Amino acid sequence: MIKILHVIDKMDPKHGGVCQAVRTIIKGLEDLKVHSEVVCTDDPSETFISHNKFTTHALGPANNPLSYSKDFSPWLEKNLLHYSAVIIHGLWQYPGYAVYKARKKLLKKTPTRGALPKIYAMPHGMLDPYFQKAPERKLKAIRNVLYWSLVEKNVVNTADGLLFTCEEEKQLARLPFKPYHPKSELVVGLGVEQPPSYHKEMTTAFQDKCPDIKGRSYFLFLSRIHEKKGVDLLLKAYAEFSKQQLLLDSTIEMPKLVIAGPGIASNYGKQIQKIIDDDNFLLKNVLLPGMLSGNAKWGAFYDCEAFVLPSHQENFGIAIVEAMACGTPVLISDKINIWREIKSGGGGFIATDTTAGTINLFEAFFKLDHVQQQQMSAKAVQNYQHYFSVASASKNFLKALALT
Repeated sequence: MIKILHVIDKMDPKHGGVCQAVRTIIKGLEDLKVHSEVVCTDDPSETFISHNKFTTHALGPANNPLSYSKDFSPWLEKNLLHYSAVIIHGLWQYPGYAVYKARKKLLKKTPTRGALPKIYAMPHGMLDPYFQKAPERKLKAIRNVLYWSLVEKNVVNTADGLLFTCEEEKQLARLPFKPYHPKSELVVGLGVEQPPSYHKEMTTAFQDKCPDIKGRSYFLFLSRIHEKKGVDLLLKAYAEFSKQQLLLDSTIEMPKLVIAGPGIASNYGKQIQKIIDDDNFLLKNVLLPGMLSGNAKWGAFYDCEAFVLPSHQENFGIAIVEAMACGTPVLISDKINIWREIKSGGGGFIATDTTAGTINLFEAFFKLDHVQQQQMSAKAVQNYQHYFSVASASKNFLKALALT
């Protein structure tokens, strides 16, 4: 039996992101008869640990910035040899370094050298140059440089390989830190679970959350309201493009813009609210229903004209893939790392992460007639099935690790 150990700092579902990706990977591998276990630094008494359908070795709590746990290295030294492969998920935390230390110790024991499992690191976008350049991350960028020189370069360069979710992530990972010479670079993809089939209760649930949308077409932004996501330039582009169209024909009814997600109460969120309040067109046409989940989220995806995300950085973008799986075309920036796969599959339009670029997205979509929009909708589903379904991603994952 193939047994894989997934190493991560936190598996608490409220953290989303990487821990959600790990859950999806495990589910896909399970369908291929691969046994997965997780070792993390969460508190073993947490409720979600007992709810996991896979074995979870919780060695915390580790309530410190690096997720340090004194029990981590000894546990790894005792148990690494039980697995076919080990995957370190994410960087910049102690668990990855603990794997490096445990492997180094085991390599000194001659009888165990040949029995050591392959060890891989999956950065999940954490080597993206954006994080070293973003103005709001200056202190963290300095910390990363120091941590790289002391610790992380050893984890990355001694692992049997790095695993990437897409080609763009692989290319970008080569830029920010030196020395960078991983033994191998493997694009394994990442799967997103198939959404539930559409039913009318989804539309009802969404309209209950966003009653002003009834009877109107709309564009959908569904993500955190955060400066990285480009919400300010989305608003400016939407307003400018809509006003241009109304000048050409004052009788047309422009689609509204739904901005759904948490963060409107943050400092950046307050700036977004001010942009809306200061523009009469935006005030009448932008809707802020807050965070959507369950039927309301799926109703928003299925009913919208297109999903829009002009993000300044996105390693993967689960919401983008969910939109395509619902047959929704996507209008995204070329700073979202899966843009190459989406462009090749024809599931949407790509432009720069600027106001002008976002206007170009709206213009390109508006030029499509009804038949062409339906064709792009079909291509979006095909795009999802080819690159991002759990089944296809899981097969790619095992193939890359040479475990089949």
